[in-house]
Amino acid sequence: MLNLSPLFFTTIDYQSCMHDNLDLTPEQRDWIASVRSDVRDCLRTGIPRVLKENGYMEAVPQPRFFTQGSWSYKTLNAPAQHPQQADIDDGCYLPLSFVSQTKRPSVATTVFFVAAEEALKPLVDDRGWKLVTDKPTCIRIIIATFAHIDIPLYAIPDEEFVSLAKASMERYGYNSLTEAMNMADQDAWTALPDDKVLLAHRECDWMSSDPRPVKEWFLVEVEVKGEQFRRVVRYLKAFRDWRWSIGGPASILLMAAAAPLFEKRERRDDLALLDVVEALPSRLREGVANPVDEAESLTKRLGNTGVEEAAKAFEEFEKVLRSAIDAGSPSQACIWLQGEFGPRFPNAPDRVKVVSVAATIAATPATAGPSELVGRTKAG
Repeated sequence: MLNLSPLFFTTIDYQSCMHDNLDLTPEQRDWIASVRSDVRDCLRTGIPRVLKENGYMEAVPQPRFFTQGSWSYKTLNAPAQHPQQADIDDGCYLPLSFVSQTKRPSVATTVFFVAAEEALKPLVDDRGWKLVTDKPTCIRIIIATFAHIDIPLYAIPDEEFVSLAKASMERYGYNSLTEAMNMADQDAWTALPDDKVLLAHRECDWMSSDPRPVKEWFLVEVEVKGEQFRRVVRYLKAFRDWRWSIGGPASILLMAAAAPLFEKRERRDDLALLDVVEALPSRLREGVANPVDEAESLTKRLGNTGVEEAAKAFEEFEKVLRSAIDAGSPSQACIWLQGEFGPRFPNAPDRVKVVSVAATIAATPATAGPSELVGRTKAG
């Protein structure tokens, strides 16, 4: 049997591994962080300015921000192929009491979107970026061929707005902010909860949606399971990005599906990944719920056809990964895995280790036995 783990992950600086090859360059990360800061500054001053210019007489609070998604989970991979882009999600929050001053929720969402877009336009034009305004749940700024920033807009209860750290954190057819503000819709805030975070939606007005619990859930999973779990999630995403140039299972679906399947394998990322991939097709077909909201199905977003396509893709991947681990030729194993991950998986057969079955079994952690009060067993 082969130990392919050194090609997945190594702490030896001068040796290439897929985990490191998935990263954006330090220069790219620093530049994206700088751009995110500029976008925040633009919205922080621009939204109040635009609203006041369009007739808001009351004091307009400066929005606050909360980074979510793969950037904050530390699972962000660089794009594998065109037209993929690194996705940075940075939520923009205003207090619910301010947003709900507009009598109609549908107008409030439109005002929020248009005010943010107008505020961003000078910066976007000056930098030569592209502003995308047809995404239902966010404003997208394409900042480079390899990256974009998505800005979802939220209304948050006032007490939570106060505690949200400043450092962390057009409805279709409307032509202007004034037109949106004057639109006479027949809807009311009484139909919406006043104690939840609400996400502005271009088509559905407002939706209860708080990204913070998912982030907290994932970080706890990593704390309990260890960094190997975070790496396995990145490998799953790397396979997806090489298999599907666009589409495929969403990152949160892969995270939620993998969490209960993961088992730590000491110094064996290849086996830890195989454990997850082996059970993943069945889990996808059974259906996967949002880990912080059992009522929300994550597989439903893919649809039956998409779920079956993903399940079959991971079945094929499992066969290749298992064959590579069982192979007698390190060179052949590298070729097979480059077929699943692309050139980011190193073609370095000289670093593949030949191991015994006993050593492979030893990589499996011991299972806790019963309490001393009910008898004693030893883990195998």
